[in-house]
Amino acid sequence: MGDEYLRLFVEETALYNRIVVGNLLPYGLWVHLPHYLQTWLRNYIAATFIYLASGFLWCLYIYYLKRNVYVAKDSIPSRKAMMLQIYVAMKAMPWYCILPTLSEYMVENGWTKCFSRISDVGWIGHLVYLMIYLTLVEFGIYWMHRELHDIKFLYKHLHATHHIYNKQNTLSPFAGLAFHPLDGILQAVPHVIALFIVPAHFTTHMGLLFLEAIWTANIHDCIHANLWPVMGAGYHTIHHTTYRHNYGHYTIWMDWMLGTLRDPGDDAWGKLM
Repeated sequence: MGDEYLRLFVEETALYNRIVVGNLLPYGLWVHLPHYLQTWLRNYIAATFIYLASGFLWCLYIYYLKRNVYVAKDSIPSRKAMMLQIYVAMKAMPWYCILPTLSEYMVENGWTKCFSRISDVGWIGHLVYLMIYLTLVEFGIYWMHRELHDIKFLYKHLHATHHIYNKQNTLSPFAGLAFHPLDGILQAVPHVIALFIVPAHFTTHMGLLFLEAIWTANIHDCIHANLWPVMGAGYHTIHHTTYRHNYGHYTIWMDWMLGTLRDPGDDAWGKLM
């Protein structure tokens, strides 16, 4: 890529920095920071807002506005449990935000296959590349998640932090990002690795990274949406109760192909719900 084209990425990330950081902090506090620190600060502010807002609105809806409709009263997690999940997630958040900041740095320097404008490849090309990108991400997250269970050292020192939430009345949307920092980064790394394999629209890539905060809130709410082939909360709750099934992220396909799928509709497993 030429310098002129790479400048498009820098201008785009600088615009995002001005929109987020520039509207929340006094000009003098951030304008003199190096570009990569401005980017990290923007990612931290945006990720924190998305996590807290989506978790709060999700909990407000299912636990209070729809009380006893989706979740029985005795299955609602305590405020103490949810506050602990928020504490774990917020402690890890500064570290999580290193990954998208590094991702943007690599894109800005032309090390990836990212493109800035959809017109560079056309809408059909963009959609084809997006499907390949999502397939690679699904494959990568499945195996990363599975190895975090299968490799005992990784489970004990990283993933066990997340699996203390192993019953319906301890799982909440706030548990979605309650990981050891390195665990959360490892499970998001396939998003970045895919950039070196398949052309990807930069803004779409960044959007998908931040969509993780909303998606993980959804799959930890214990409500089985029963929307095939989506790996919804019904499947993921089984993962938290058995530890050996439903490692997938967006879909059930990898679990189905590799024999690790357990369906919430099965009598033996539906009782866990």
